[in-house]
Amino acid sequence: MDWNNKENKQLIKAILSLETPDEAKRFLRDLMTEKEIVEFSKRLQTAEMLTAKTPYSVIEQKTGLSSTTVARVSKWLNGKEGGYKTIISRLHHHNSIQTGRGLS
Repeated sequence: MDWNNKENKQLIKAILSLETPDEAKRFLRDLMTEKEIVEFSKRLQTAEMLTAKTPYSVIEQKTGLSSTTVARVSKWLNGKEGGYKTIISRLHHHNSIQTGRGLS
């Protein structure tokens, strides 16, 4: 994957420029089909479930994803890029602050 080409750099800049959940929803809906949004949401859910040590069979049942996709998400989750881990950590940190947990 070449992240340094003009088009990919522009996509990253576009994502980083989003300021509100509404802007993110509108941009993602313009960028992707509804089916793609659902698929990507299920992949994130899968990464969260894998982080919680949920068995593949349960993940497949709850998300409807194939065992191949669950395995691919697991590979990426545990890979060197760390994208899923970063997002999951930030989501859980944000949620713990909102609910008052994590404040010492």
